[in-house]
Amino acid sequence: MIFLQEALILADMHRVIVKVTGSQQGPDGKRDTIDMKARGRHYYRNGLHYVLYDDDSVDEEQMASTVLKIGADHLTLLRHGVVNQKQEFALDHECRSQYQTPFGSLELACYTHKLKIDYGTVSGTVDVGYDLSVEGRHQSENTLHIEIASAPEDIHRLN
Repeated sequence: MIFLQEALILADMHRVIVKVTGSQQGPDGKRDTIDMKARGRHYYRNGLHYVLYDDDSVDEEQMASTVLKIGADHLTLLRHGVVNQKQEFALDHECRSQYQTPFGSLELACYTHKLKIDYGTVSGTVDVGYDLSVEGRHQSENTLHIEIASAPEDIHRLN
């Protein structure tokens, strides 16, 4: 039965392009930014959009398998590989999680003060603003802008 479910999910996947732009401003006022673009896969199941892609923004030499679970009013980011991480974003909500690296584990807390999700059938955008604390200390103010679009070879599918 599991194999049938997995086969149905694979058959229903759409190829997508994922673009992530993020910024981080620390207590010293210095702002760092990231821009990442990757090919990925999208499927929709049980009211959630799932976007799967490999991300090298954490470590340029190693990829992290990344899954975005996008609901109408929340976003969950899962990473496995060079780091293991689960980060949840819901407006006016603080989420605590562990950020596991080869050098040890850190406790993260993020408080989401902005969350805007605009999603169609396959394509959409997510904007997140959040404060990040590491081991109980305020680390930074962050923004994420995520764009998911049908890959050119799948553009014929509904958006």
